[in-house]
Amino acid sequence: MLVRHLSPHRQPTTGHRTVAQTASHSEPRYGNRPTMKDVAARAGVGLKTVSRVVNGEAGVTPDTERRVQEAIEALGFRRNDSARVLRKGRTASIGLVLEDLADPFYGPLNRAVEEVARAHGALLINGSSAEDPEREQELVLALCARRVDGLIVIPAGDDHRYLEPEIAAGVATVFVDRPAGKIDADMVFSDNFGGARDGVAHLIAGGHRRIGFVGDQPRIHTATERLRGYHAAMSDGGLDVDDAWVSLGVTEAERVRAAVETLLDGPSPVTAIFAGNNRVTVTAVRVLAEREQPVALVGFDDIELADLLGITVIAQDSAALGRTAAETLFRRLDGANDAPSQKVLPTRLIARGSGEIPPA
Repeated sequence: MLVRHLSPHRQPTTGHRTVAQTASHSEPRYGNRPTMKDVAARAGVGLKTVSRVVNGEAGVTPDTERRVQEAIEALGFRRNDSARVLRKGRTASIGLVLEDLADPFYGPLNRAVEEVARAHGALLINGSSAEDPEREQELVLALCARRVDGLIVIPAGDDHRYLEPEIAAGVATVFVDRPAGKIDADMVFSDNFGGARDGVAHLIAGGHRRIGFVGDQPRIHTATERLRGYHAAMSDGGLDVDDAWVSLGVTEAERVRAAVETLLDGPSPVTAIFAGNNRVTVTAVRVLAEREQPVALVGFDDIELADLLGITVIAQDSAALGRTAAETLFRRLDGANDAPSQKVLPTRLIARGSGEIPPA
């Protein structure tokens, strides 16, 4: 049998390309999008005719339009909106900066903003600040660099003067859940103070006199407003607050667990706990489930399965927050130039059992 040895510098001439030859001679897989020139050449028409068809303008015969549409379909052509942006100065897109996209509270808010944007023919671009003011600023300015028409921001920082040039340049901006820092802007909040006051008053009405408060970091506006509501309810009830009953800090489970256990095991144990947000509530539920002695609990923010677990909450409507903010934003984009507004949306108490446990 004849065995033919191939030189390492030669490839067999079988009429088929090798992988190396194919890679070196083929067109790049990405980046070569068909253009209107390609469509015009395939359809045998001028660029202006293709432009008219793409933009739905008059002045093209049915037969010519059919040929252009067939060329568009065959080539997979998509209109490049970047040029239209440069001409019109609008991108039909808005930016949304959240604290954490993984937080269940922000899911309905995000969806509501997206639905309003969609109704206005706009695209939503979002990102998470992770409660980091520097990251918030970085995200906001990155969105502005991409020429979004407007911004909805749940702020992590307390100084937003970096946004003044963008707002002056026409970028409509609405702040949600927390106030803007050191600038005038439209804002949409839940009634954090009133909701917390109602929740603590509910516990007092149930006979509790030693009520603990576990909340988020004191630099966060919602945390301080809810703490203020707690103090107001205790004062209204003629009750003094022991400093040991209040714990503010990060909402990681380890910190919250330690805080709840201290409230329950200290020299003056509480008989009820007001949880300052949904993350605190979840950890508090786990700690209380390990205890033989029942302890009353009211949480700010509803949580998943709270109805099945019987958790009493102060519910805020995050979807309404997002919808109101987005509608405010598009009203600005449509030309409204009245003074910045502050809208406060109500909360509601949902009694499910945990907040109705009497003191031991």
